[in-house]
Amino acid sequence: MKLGIVSAIFDQSNFEEMIDIVAENGLECVEVACWPQGKAERRYAGVSHIDTKNLTPENAQEILAYCESKNVEISALAYYPNPLDEDLEKRAEVIDHLHTVIDAAKLLQVNLVTTFIGRMPSKSVSENLAEVANVWPAIIQHAEENGVRIGIENCPMLFTEDEWPGGQNLMTTPSIWREVFQILDSDYLGLNYDPSHFVWQQIDYLKPLYEFKDKIFHVHYKDIKVYPDKLADVGVMATPLAYMSPKLPGLGDVDWGKYVSALTDIGYDGYTCIEVEDKAFEKNYEAVKNSVTLSTKYLRNFVI
Repeated sequence: MKLGIVSAIFDQSNFEEMIDIVAENGLECVEVACWPQGKAERRYAGVSHIDTKNLTPENAQEILAYCESKNVEISALAYYPNPLDEDLEKRAEVIDHLHTVIDAAKLLQVNLVTTFIGRMPSKSVSENLAEVANVWPAIIQHAEENGVRIGIENCPMLFTEDEWPGGQNLMTTPSIWREVFQILDSDYLGLNYDPSHFVWQQIDYLKPLYEFKDKIFHVHYKDIKVYPDKLADVGVMATPLAYMSPKLPGLGDVDWGKYVSALTDIGYDGYTCIEVEDKAFEKNYEAVKNSVTLSTKYLRNFVI
């Protein structure tokens, strides 16, 4: 396995400086944030280290050359919007940009895009599954034609009141994964597996690794800390951030030894990327950089 980082946390750095930080930490890869230029719609989103809309073959070669000079590989191009937005104009914009990210992944020879399947928050699971069958085949076809795989992260995007009641990403549980993979039966659709999102949902984050081992295209390392006293006060029907908090790996409730052990059980030898979203390390940009160093040092206990 190769250890890397999700670049979204480096919102104050351009591509070259971001790669320099990754290299200085001894990381082998980076999942590069590729939102539309100048659009920061939520926390940890809106960061764009590669302008996929205007990427040319020449630009792609320059990017690859710089990465090679620093011994850093691009693990995936990342864009996490809501492709099933109930606002059809926004939905069209999202899907159009997702197509540019797929095109860029081909140009950069990365051949993997990490994203969300999306969700209509006000609709039921069954209604959303029907919409997946309506919207996603064309996206998958575009990916297949370009030889680019799509890894869906299992983040519910259900953290704040504006995302309720259903959240903005349907691919949140093993049960739903089975249904989506039946609807979209393609070798080019898989998972970007993040154990932290299972912790606060009270789902076993190890068991699905074994069942879906052939669908795991990419892996995240992010931790979650559930506060029992807060949970006892607000209950599971509250917005999740009322009783839990994202943390650096090793500072939350994920057992990383067991998690990496399970990855080795299933023979996973691909890219694994730290995702930093810990507010305790956001005092300034130096604190952000330090959080990456701390996370890297901790995970080197398991990934060498």
